[in-house]
Amino acid sequence: MSDEQWDAIVVGSGPGGLTTAACLGSAGMRVLVLERHDVAGGNLQVFRRHHTVPGGGEDWYEFDVGVHYIGECQPGGLFPTIFDALGVGDRIRFRPLDPDGFDTLHFPDFTFRVPVGWDAYEQRLVAQFPAERAGIERCLRTLRTVAEESRNVFGGERPTFDRWAMRPLGDLLDQSELSQQARAVIDHWSGLYAGGPEQTATVMHAGIVNHYMSGAYYPEGGGQMIAARLVQAVEATGGEVRTLSPVERIEVAGGRATGVRLTDGRVLDAPIVVSNADYRRTIEHLVGREHVSPGTFAWAEEARMTLALVCVYAVVDRVIEGPNTNYFVFPDYRTDEMYAELDAGHLPESRVPFAYIAIASRKDPGNAELCPPGHTNFQIMTLAPRGFDFWGVEAGPADGEQYRRNEIYRARKQELTDRLLDAAEEVLGPLRGHLVHLETATPLTHQRYVHSSGGTSYGYMHSPDQVGEHRPQHRTEIEGLYVVGANTVSGHGVAGGITGGVFCAGKILDRPLIVEMYMGTQLIDPATVPPDPEPFDALEYSRGAKLRAKRADRVASVRARRHLD
Repeated sequence: MSDEQWDAIVVGSGPGGLTTAACLGSAGMRVLVLERHDVAGGNLQVFRRHHTVPGGGEDWYEFDVGVHYIGECQPGGLFPTIFDALGVGDRIRFRPLDPDGFDTLHFPDFTFRVPVGWDAYEQRLVAQFPAERAGIERCLRTLRTVAEESRNVFGGERPTFDRWAMRPLGDLLDQSELSQQARAVIDHWSGLYAGGPEQTATVMHAGIVNHYMSGAYYPEGGGQMIAARLVQAVEATGGEVRTLSPVERIEVAGGRATGVRLTDGRVLDAPIVVSNADYRRTIEHLVGREHVSPGTFAWAEEARMTLALVCVYAVVDRVIEGPNTNYFVFPDYRTDEMYAELDAGHLPESRVPFAYIAIASRKDPGNAELCPPGHTNFQIMTLAPRGFDFWGVEAGPADGEQYRRNEIYRARKQELTDRLLDAAEEVLGPLRGHLVHLETATPLTHQRYVHSSGGTSYGYMHSPDQVGEHRPQHRTEIEGLYVVGANTVSGHGVAGGITGGVFCAGKILDRPLIVEMYMGTQLIDPATVPPDPEPFDALEYSRGAKLRAKRADRVASVRARRHLD
């Protein structure tokens, strides 16, 4: 017997799942989003820490899990267009990073600042490498054209796309006859998808570069603000986001999805089920081998994941001055060699492959949750060696591995923390004497919270045989079952997840939703979205209505205590 009936159930509340739910709700469907964690958002989430300070009182810090900067937030851009259509566009504000250098690359022999705009980017590359003008122009012309033609999905000629999109990026760099230094600068974007030039389809690299060429931005309030606004859109259409609700099984009968079974045994019925869970876990655990073709099961099991991340979250008791930029610190000019070493499960001696440093309190200075006045909140990231052997464990926490007291794990974690701090001090100056908060997340940490295969944030590797149409489509072979998220055809990241949600909902509704959005169609009337409660806390709002209500008194008490402090 069913405990509840819905028009559609979404398993997982990452950006893809929430966007799918909002779009389906806008068409009159009653949609339930189920999330195993106590807050919705997936990699949009933030988390908070507090410390007792000398003399009494507490300091509070907030850290973004996965949102560090995004592109296409200019008026008329991808994100404003989608959020406007979903009725919450006026509730999300994006702050631009420095247009003259939103990424600052530190190499052993020079520093390079990445500007907004293809033309400006090309001019700066030529100024840095004047002897390589012809190769740089050829390389960037190809990347730019591939990116532009990739969006011509409704017909038209795509000659450059057809020639280059599915070839390895390394082929383009070779044909452009670029030096190792120039290759390393152009390849800096690979840190945003975790694959070397020999491994990565040119279309992936072209799309990432193009995503930021109209500007780099950060959402006020952090990534959780995006999740909270999508939760509002879902609830405004009569749907529900229910946290602390882990799904044990997607129910399949007669070749079609019929609903889900929760870990507490309850069965919820729906003719449409969308899985925003990790694709491999969706097929192997939530659906099961018996319900899919041997080819589908083999692909899910054997497809190669991208490398995972290590991230240090830190706060220092001083203001670190400087432009609103991200820093990339590279110890050398290796590209494919670095990825080969990491793929083999090894870490370079005495350094990190590279360090990416994001300073949240520069990007969002009005966010009082980040840190107290006079402090700086920042993160330092790098790629981890492939596999869990490096960490001294055989499996991940999603499969029951107890790892946090493992001595090898703790030693590796401390080693990488120290190396990342060394790299950050190269560009930010002395930090260790000013630290008031320091913690490190590893691939095992990431898997514990989001259950991703291998603990990766980026899903399947973006190789020519695993990119675009070679990834799982939103519609599966099981009638009524759809998939969305980093491993699917729309790709990874905030942009891939949110656009994937639009496309997935479009498949279900048989409507070109993305076209409707760009034509100005209002899918959700902003007037139907309730006003923000005062004070509005994106983290608390993202817990869903039931958990919000349950926690209301406790949250009010904590806020009152913080105000008194």
